[in-house]
Amino acid sequence: MNHITIRPTEGTWVIRAGGAVLGESNRTLELTEGDMPGVIFFPREDIAMAFLEPSDYRTINQHIGEATHFTIASKSRSYENAVLSYESPRDEAAPLAGYLAFQVQDGVAVEQV
Repeated sequence: MNHITIRPTEGTWVIRAGGAVLGESNRTLELTEGDMPGVIFFPREDIAMAFLEPSDYRTINQHIGEATHFTIASKSRSYENAVLSYESPRDEAAPLAGYLAFQVQDGVAVEQV
């Protein structure tokens, strides 16, 4: 049994940070891990990458692989390590390559529109 499930989402999703729209996509993926809530991943091409600054921070997920992180630089504030990307995910998570997930927090919202 797989610990993770990756599936295309329905509709259009938007990511906002500090009041600005960073991206909108109808090509998002949802990652479900065990019994945790699903996480929406956006294709990198649909995100305004100028708002994202690469971080030295790294994390490892035993089922997906190593994640690189980005800080969101909005006009009002910075959101440290609020974005993650699996550049070279494990085989079972291969569809996530080239996608970004955003940590929802005060000022950062991922919404279906």
